[in-house]
Amino acid sequence: MSWYFSSMWRIEKVNAFIKKELGSIILKELDIFPGILLTITRVECSSNLIEAKVFVSVVPEDKMDEVLGLLQRNIFLLQQKLNKKLRIRPVPKIKFVKEAQTAEASAIEKLLKDIGKN
Repeated sequence: MSWYFSSMWRIEKVNAFIKKELGSIILKELDIFPGILLTITRVECSSNLIEAKVFVSVVPEDKMDEVLGLLQRNIFLLQQKLNKKLRIRPVPKIKFVKEAQTAEASAIEKLLKDIGKN
């Protein structure tokens, strides 16, 4: 059972490292459109560290498709930069995913505010 916790701890460390480093790389390397806030909300690596789903949130939300397109067009560059920073093998292949939990949370928050007004 201890190998399981050791493995889970390693994956959590890799998730946190990818989130931090990829955020820094995107900030330095990509020209995100003016007036758009891009946030990496979380990273989920597969148990074998082959793939890393990178969840992104964009404000304003209607620019999500444009930003995801920009990230996808530059995924090779981002992956290369990340590979140089990571000292593990295999290096997880990044995949950008729209963060749905943030939108759901803001919708629930809006509903609660509306209920509170009544």
